[in-house]
Amino acid sequence: MKVQLFPFQQTALAKMRKQAHQALSLYNIDTEHPPQIISFTAPTGAGKTIIMSGLLENIYFGDEILPAQPNAVTIWLSDDPNLNEQSKEKIETRADKFTLGQCVTISEDSFDCEVLEDGKIYFLNTQKLSKTGKLTRHSDSRQYTIWETLQNTILEKSDRLYFIIDEAHRGAKPSESGKATSIMQKFILGDESVGLSPMPLVIGMSATIERFNSLIGNSNSTVHKTAVSPTEVRRSGLLKEWIIINYPDQQIANKDMAVLQAATDEWRDKWKRWFVYCQEQHYAHVYPIMLVQVENGTAGRISNTDLADCISKIESRVGTPFKDGEIVHAFGSKGNLEINGRKIPYVEPASIAGNRDIKVVFFKDSLSTGWDCPRAETMMSFRRASDSTYVAQLLGRMIRTPMQMRIEKDETLNDVKLFLPHFDKDTVSSVIEALKNIEGGELPSDISGQQIGGGNTQTLTVHRPTPVTTSAQPVVIVSYANQSTPPHVAVSSHPQATSQVSPQTGVSNSETASKDSNVFNEASDFNETNVFDTPSTNDVAQPSLASSGENVAVSAEHDTFASAPIASFDRVSVMEAINDMALLNFSVRPIRIKDYFYSYFALCRLLVQSEVKTDAYTIAVTEIGDFIESYISELKSRGEYDSLVKKVQEFKMASQIFDALGESIENQVSSNLFTTTDSDIERQFNLAESKLGSEGIGNKYVNRDADLFNHTQRKIDVILFASNSNELERMQQFSKGRFYNLKDMFRLTFAHMEEKWRKRYENIVADGDPVSQKSFHLPDYISIQSSEDGTSFSDHLFVDEAIGAATFKLTSWEDKTLKEEQQRDDFVTWLRNPARGSWALCIPYVMNNENKAMYPDFVIVRKANDNYVLDILEPHNSSLKDNLPKAKGLAEYAQREPKIGRVQLIRLVSAHGVDKLVRLDLNSSLVREKVIQANTESELDHIFDIDGIVE
Repeated sequence: MKVQLFPFQQTALAKMRKQAHQALSLYNIDTEHPPQIISFTAPTGAGKTIIMSGLLENIYFGDEILPAQPNAVTIWLSDDPNLNEQSKEKIETRADKFTLGQCVTISEDSFDCEVLEDGKIYFLNTQKLSKTGKLTRHSDSRQYTIWETLQNTILEKSDRLYFIIDEAHRGAKPSESGKATSIMQKFILGDESVGLSPMPLVIGMSATIERFNSLIGNSNSTVHKTAVSPTEVRRSGLLKEWIIINYPDQQIANKDMAVLQAATDEWRDKWKRWFVYCQEQHYAHVYPIMLVQVENGTAGRISNTDLADCISKIESRVGTPFKDGEIVHAFGSKGNLEINGRKIPYVEPASIAGNRDIKVVFFKDSLSTGWDCPRAETMMSFRRASDSTYVAQLLGRMIRTPMQMRIEKDETLNDVKLFLPHFDKDTVSSVIEALKNIEGGELPSDISGQQIGGGNTQTLTVHRPTPVTTSAQPVVIVSYANQSTPPHVAVSSHPQATSQVSPQTGVSNSETASKDSNVFNEASDFNETNVFDTPSTNDVAQPSLASSGENVAVSAEHDTFASAPIASFDRVSVMEAINDMALLNFSVRPIRIKDYFYSYFALCRLLVQSEVKTDAYTIAVTEIGDFIESYISELKSRGEYDSLVKKVQEFKMASQIFDALGESIENQVSSNLFTTTDSDIERQFNLAESKLGSEGIGNKYVNRDADLFNHTQRKIDVILFASNSNELERMQQFSKGRFYNLKDMFRLTFAHMEEKWRKRYENIVADGDPVSQKSFHLPDYISIQSSEDGTSFSDHLFVDEAIGAATFKLTSWEDKTLKEEQQRDDFVTWLRNPARGSWALCIPYVMNNENKAMYPDFVIVRKANDNYVLDILEPHNSSLKDNLPKAKGLAEYAQREPKIGRVQLIRLVSAHGVDKLVRLDLNSSLVREKVIQANTESELDHIFDIDGIVE
């Protein structure tokens, strides 16, 4: 594969590879030929097509487990020709071993053959299989119907025939969906009316097991199951973390265009944020697209939505006219449109993602299925509340991340936003429900609905908080309510970015300002096309819900934080000091994802690519080659080498009989010996290379000997080594030690590198161990849940950039703990540590023999001798069963991290009607040892009684 599969993808691929081999064996061995089905379910964004491409590559070309099947035949069926072309393109571009012409689209006009050809992958869609379709009928130009071709192939090639049903993107209109299901079931159940038997092996790709079960129906096939969990997909960073659906206050006049402008502001903000991020991290630039879903047309109109007004409003927010080709449409009526003298060309949906000149796309519902565009991060829909299914179908195509990873430095780049002017709180819930139904139930992304103009989330930063002066003008407050995991709102970098609406014009000052700024700039570094102005790190616009010449109902409240005192400390210097400390942080997973050999070589590649240790990979390959050399020398010294070589060079024809469950019950071996050919030695050598991770170890070993005539002998050496399980295990243990040495040696190095290198290091380490080390590193922007009845804190490290404060609702324990800290003479600032936040400080602990993750409530920053000191505070209820395990986890962390200050487990104790906080400082070696040695909760209580501190 040209792409590196994520761990969960590799796991699914390996499982299906074994299932497919076993399933075809069961079909062909049993005289009754029971049809076999592999049910492959994975949530949206899991990369089902990429996984399937890897499976086909392994089937046709072999892998470390099973030999190649170059004469295999595959049929790939979907209900959408566009989806077929996308799948075909992914196989041809991502699976590098397939040759040109090996993937074939079955054409209605030209396809006619008795049996499908060996070694091919055929693409077919249900529309071509209707009773009136050309493929299903004889004609002067067609000797065989498609049904006859398929039946002949079943009869002749059942030992190597794979039938794939791709229904992962099902979303057609009900009538079309019903027809597609009926046709798909022909291949599962068979159909006597067309003379088709059930396919020997069907591999079904679907987003949910329920959907595929419905398709299987009453089939008597043996079903094998492979499933990918939403948790692993989410952890991979392939998908946006939040889908945020925005709807307006029903009192707002002219909602359509007002919300369109708010959506444009959000999109423009994304442009600037992506530019800053990519510039700083030296990534190729991301070009966000804004999608505008318009109404259908009536009475000869292309759409009942005023497209000219839409373009005008978008340009008014952008501040400059778009160039030709930057606004396109994907309406069913193909061809160019002319709106106000401007040409709006038609673009095929599948071509949108790859065209970086496209900035705005108008469409109706043609983008809802068989299309993915990670660049589409903002969408406005003029659809009515009754169209929730169409809206949801589109959202499912927008949730993939542009860079196939989670962005840490700016959490605002981990969402997709949808603006719905004709929906309210109740109808937004119908979109959420429709999205779950269409995309597979448990989505890896969090979905929330929120009203424009109010909310309980905040995007916070350390960059230049600016006090807002109380004004007599009413203020448009744009924030977003969240009902689950907190997403964010866009932030403003300047106080004037909080829009003030003129009572005379009804137009916000931020709208006027945007008209004066050139957002598209010929001098930009992006490319030759005009793009948004190059922003500074702090130049990030705030979306505002301004009117379009109409009166807009806005909040007349003054800024609630205007009177909050602004803390005087330098937030940026504190954040930089924390990041420079590179404190130990951890990732906790229930299982280890990769073996140590894989992780070791992945880390070596990273060391070379990042130029941290340019000879790391060469050393690793050479050392494993030394293992082979040592093993071969040992075989020769024991006199076993020649006999083992002879076994490699000769083989006996063998057959196996399996029972119904695939268990071998009899071996039949012929007495005739056959001498292997050079090509067979090469095949065995390639399998050995696969067992050695396809890292080029075998070739490196072979090329140690300059004698070309000796290369075959050295290839046999590699085969012998890779076939010895004890040697492979010894190699694993060696790799484990090297992996640990390298990851510990270079943790601090990567902690101070650019995010792209730091992220890759952390991902490799996380895949290597259930509990893995990384470094505590704060981003520039974070998303934190707020509360309407929370308290404003100007001394929090991260604050709203416009108002210089952050809002939190603390428990009484937390509030009392924080107040005690704020009264200390050395107190500087504090940080709310969010549970399960991607950047949060995570400390592992063990409970009931399971690794678990703890996120202490507070990180306190103090000043000591002109240096910043970090403390970890965890107020915790003594009645909970996890007290002792968490105390031990904190104690072990304090022992491992010498740069930390206080590490305290805190209890609220009532005595004589007075509440007081009792602190157990686990950075005290005496206290720490007592806690580590404790076995019961009562022992921990006793330690609190003896060593607890009351400040």
